[in-house]
Amino acid sequence: MFPDINHIRLDRLGNLNGSKIAMSVLRTDLIHPIISGNKWFKLRFYLEEAVKQGYKTIGSFGGAYSNHIVALAAAANLNGLASVGIIRGEADDSPTLQEAREWGMKIIPVSRQSFKVREEIIESYPNHHEIYWVDEGGYGMQGAKGAATILSAKDCNEFTHILCACGTGTMAAGLIMGAAEYQKIIGISVLKNNTALEDSIAGLLPETLHNKITCLHDYHFGGYAKHPKELIAYMNDFYQRTQIPTDIVYTSKLFYTAEELIPKGYFEENANLLLIHSGGLQGNRSLSKNTLCF
Repeated sequence: MFPDINHIRLDRLGNLNGSKIAMSVLRTDLIHPIISGNKWFKLRFYLEEAVKQGYKTIGSFGGAYSNHIVALAAAANLNGLASVGIIRGEADDSPTLQEAREWGMKIIPVSRQSFKVREEIIESYPNHHEIYWVDEGGYGMQGAKGAATILSAKDCNEFTHILCACGTGTMAAGLIMGAAEYQKIIGISVLKNNTALEDSIAGLLPETLHNKITCLHDYHFGGYAKHPKELIAYMNDFYQRTQIPTDIVYTSKLFYTAEELIPKGYFEENANLLLIHSGGLQGNRSLSKNTLCF
């Protein structure tokens, strides 16, 4: 099954908790069980370029629970390419890496220190010039260009604010590119002390769009993939109210933030919010059975 953007839909949640502010969700998670949400959009032009230029292998970087890594493995396989994953730290037998291997990816663990110097990793890899390399999380111009097409999947012109979860900031940059002038893009950082996020987003945008960058840094719940009891409780409650599943890394923090900001008066009274469901539900597999109700 190849990703099908025709499966994307708008779930209109209306006015939650008695607020006058409307909230909707763009369900990009529905396009594929593995290459879901923003992962496909960020990868699509890299894959197109790799095939066009005649590469047989595509490689990238990530952690043992990276949505990007398993999505790349599946997308490469479906496009007739081999794949290599350079994994930060101990490449334990996580569900993510197991699945990436099942899709044919060769997993290469490197130390956390070495992982920071990716140019050296690439240069030391055998036949590295025969591999099409993609940065961690799909960061780069092609990734942002792909993310810019997210808002064309459905008619999103009615929305005043568009919110997304941020890791590398690639999707946020793409949304800024693809949004109308009157729409405000707000990125919710899921990493603790991610002080370089705004600069990372700016690095993918023309200077004329730098004033459109807005990131919030207080809703990471302790850091990347951290999921205290409060967040788990919210995920279960949100699903029971909306029937929308979220993940522990990205989307749960996004939806939580939106519902926290509305009663605090962060948005104007006539605001119409669109939240991008970026998929990544496979990250929940690291949880104990019955932790979540979905």
